[in-house]
Amino acid sequence: MKFSEMPYTRPDLEQVRTYSRSVLERIQSAASAQEQIDALKEYDQWSKGLNTDCSLAYARHTIDTRDPFYAAENDYVDAISPELQELSQRIDLALLHSPFRPELEESLGKLFFTNLEIGVRCMKPEIMDLMQEENRLQSEYQKLYASALVEWEGKRLTLPQLGPYQESTDRAVRKAACEAAGRWFDAHQAELDDLFDKLVKNRTAQGRAMGYENYIPLAYDRLGRNCYGPEEVAAFRDQIAADMVPVAVRIKRDQARRLGLDKLALYDNGLVFPDGNAKPQGTAEDILAAGREMYRALSPETAEFVDFLYDNELMDVLSKEGKAPGGYCTYFPAYKAPFIFSNFNGTSGDVDVLTHEAGHAFAGYRTARKGYLSALENPTAETCEVHSMSMEFLTAPWHDKFFGPLTQKYEVAHCADALAFIPYGCLVDEFQHRVYAEPDLTPAQRNAVWMELEHKYRPWIDFEDLPFYGRGAGWQRQLHVYLYPFYYIDYCMAQTVALQFWQASLADRGDTWQRYLAFAEAGGTKTFVELVADAGMKLPYAPGCIREVGEKISRWLDENPA
Repeated sequence: MKFSEMPYTRPDLEQVRTYSRSVLERIQSAASAQEQIDALKEYDQWSKGLNTDCSLAYARHTIDTRDPFYAAENDYVDAISPELQELSQRIDLALLHSPFRPELEESLGKLFFTNLEIGVRCMKPEIMDLMQEENRLQSEYQKLYASALVEWEGKRLTLPQLGPYQESTDRAVRKAACEAAGRWFDAHQAELDDLFDKLVKNRTAQGRAMGYENYIPLAYDRLGRNCYGPEEVAAFRDQIAADMVPVAVRIKRDQARRLGLDKLALYDNGLVFPDGNAKPQGTAEDILAAGREMYRALSPETAEFVDFLYDNELMDVLSKEGKAPGGYCTYFPAYKAPFIFSNFNGTSGDVDVLTHEAGHAFAGYRTARKGYLSALENPTAETCEVHSMSMEFLTAPWHDKFFGPLTQKYEVAHCADALAFIPYGCLVDEFQHRVYAEPDLTPAQRNAVWMELEHKYRPWIDFEDLPFYGRGAGWQRQLHVYLYPFYYIDYCMAQTVALQFWQASLADRGDTWQRYLAFAEAGGTKTFVELVADAGMKLPYAPGCIREVGEKISRWLDENPA
């Protein structure tokens, strides 16, 4: 079914309550494990309609945050979602305490129950009001960010539309564009500081209500992390600081030399070549058409997927007023349909969307057709990001469809950016650990922490006296800090695995594609640790992994100058 034709019905909370209680009663009164499994599968199928309506409300709201109908529906879903989670949790608890648990584990797998145990640690009825408030605050941030317009050469541009000017070959233009964006954030400093302060205090209260010292353990549980914890993440960040940052510094030093600069200012960081970055050749429509050709050529599996995506209007990628910032992939389970959202702006990022978000969409499309329970369709976040980040590299043989004679420039910049991104992601993660470990920090103190970590992870950047960025507030434009706390390190670990997939593909593309396909189609039936091992890759936090990956990428860049 086409996206425009998908009907939306506001979830009826009383109906959800009634049905959930009936399923709970069936499970509790069941005389066998099979009766419980049958009730669970029926509930799982029913939930797909409910989750589809929630996803439709969100997608259509983000496409135009000014639409009053879907703004109200999104607010409604935000308000009821904690109770929906609590109703589902009652069923999870019944399964966890089932007298038939050994038989259930035999049928559903031990990982299913490990994930249930983590899930029931994520909430209890006493914090539902806090969860509703958190949803409301997150939506306020998103609406505020989506409202951002800057005056530029007699026009009013959204922040994504300002992107091409931030890659201008004219340094004065780059600086002016950076300052224009910074001034918007400065103008809304009080609102941004207040929203985040409320979010930190709210999440801290939730964590303490769940019996933790702070929010951090609850955040890990909510991300479903089932095979590693803060210690492994800290070890990974330590490796990045020791072994990846020096490689990134060298790459950025070469970039500054190409640009004829002694040091990169923030507004220079995005320009890789003095004559301009590689940009897609053609219109947005040309890019979309090339994307379809690419996936038809990549494999039989991606050919089937891309036709389904395009034929059913499952993409909204053009930037426009009122549209929420950023990009994402969501899913409409009733139709086994992924959906890609983004903001094209004429830069290479438009192609990155067609590879990154389509990697998410492809994995969702394939697992939806495997017959897994919903709880086993979706892996943890870092695994999902391996799907997307690896796809960015595995599509390399067809990047010339977008960039033509500029393809080599794109490949070099993409590789360098992928490597330099990892320290930035660690910066975001360590910042969040610091902030939630010390929830009473003032806005100024939080900015000081951010700037301290900028020097640790991105020592090549000079922030000068730029508005917004110069005072250490640059974290406020990172949506994940407000909307998806502690998610960002998942990108970093995933990038480390994706770079390994890429290196393997250079040696044997066919074998690597089959390993990637198996990785994606496993969904959430295995842990991240198991999936990485099955694919023949090294765990990101394994000793020596980062040094080895960094050396290989550095060598490739030396051997492939643009």
